[in-house]
Amino acid sequence: MADEIAETIERIAEQIRVCPLCELARTRTNAVPGAGNIHARVMFIGEAPGWQEDKQGLPFVGASGKFLSELMTSAGLKREDVFITNIVKCRPPGNRDPLPDEISACAPYLDRQIALIDPDVIVTLGRFSMARWFPGERISKIHGQA
Repeated sequence: MADEIAETIERIAEQIRVCPLCELARTRTNAVPGAGNIHARVMFIGEAPGWQEDKQGLPFVGASGKFLSELMTSAGLKREDVFITNIVKCRPPGNRDPLPDEISACAPYLDRQIALIDPDVIVTLGRFSMARWFPGERISKIHGQA
C-alpha cells in the first residue's frame, strides 16, 4: 500500500510539472508539486511558490521556508515528518496573489494529495490557503485558532 501511495503521489507530481491548465504554466520555471513525508500526520499548505521555490521546484526553500522550519522546530516537528505544498503549484508573476482560476486549476491536484496523504492536521499558511477551508473569514479574525 505504501508503494502504491508513493507511486500515485509521484504521478500527481509529474502531472503538475507539465500542467498546462492556467496561465502560470507559461511563466513558471518549475512547478512545485510539494514535498515531504507521504505518511505525514501534519500537512502544511501555503499559497503559492515564490522565486526560490520556482527556481528549485521545491516548496518553502526561500526565506519563508527558513522561517517555517524554525517554527516547526519550535513545535517539535521535523521537516522530514511533514508534507508541504501550496494551493497553487506555480509561482504567480511578481509574487502577486493567486487568481481564482489558478486556484481552481490546481484544486484537483491538491484534493488528490490530501486524500492520499490523509493527514490528521492541515496547517494553512496564508489567507488563500485559509480561505479554502474558511471562505469569507478574515485571517486576522481566526489566526491561531484550531
